[in-house]
Amino acid sequence: MSGISEINKDTFWELIAQAKEHPGGPSEWLMERLMDLGPTQAKKFDDIACAYTSLAYQYGLWTAASVMERGGCTDDGFIDFRGWLIAQGREVYMAALKDPDSLADAPDYQDQRFVCLPHMGDRAYEELTGREIYEEFDPARYDALKAELKKDIVYGDGIGYPYNATDVPAYLPRLCQRYMPGGVNIGAWNGNSLEIRAARAAAQKSKKVQKRGDTR
Repeated sequence: MSGISEINKDTFWELIAQAKEHPGGPSEWLMERLMDLGPTQAKKFDDIACAYTSLAYQYGLWTAASVMERGGCTDDGFIDFRGWLIAQGREVYMAALKDPDSLADAPDYQDQRFVCLPHMGDRAYEELTGREIYEEFDPARYDALKAELKKDIVYGDGIGYPYNATDVPAYLPRLCQRYMPGGVNIGAWNGNSLEIRAARAAAQKSKKVQKRGDTR
């Protein structure tokens, strides 16, 4: 047994770390632990995983995912990327939100062995109850959880900005060297998107990029 009886932000990360010690079946091991804990705790695990996924929705991190994908990252791809990021553990996750370029030191993104770990709460809950977990969604409780988890996150300089490809080598120099040493080619954001336009109006580029003489 894991020695854990209650799921909170600390035990969430502990279970992720413990699961990865079982390379023959980390997802199966985590599924068994969550089923042992019961549906209430399985749901707590899923709520925390969903909140961390949402809190990592940052354009600078999406740019990093595009580099690590070696050519761009779709909406669905970014969902998968954030699952992979959570599965790397608390230290890697927090460091990436402070500086996405720190992912140059993370395991290779093509290693997807642990990508399912954040989804085990959902699966355990449905297995235990026969119900879809979204049926129990409480928006107010979820928003409060996100606010609590966000207190531990330090968002890095310029992480909210959707970068053009020409900015990326300055923003993510180490990551580009590791994943795209021959030159960055990750496509472009949809400049007509209201979401992208709003992000560019509200956020500034990283100071590393601004040194090149362009603040927007």
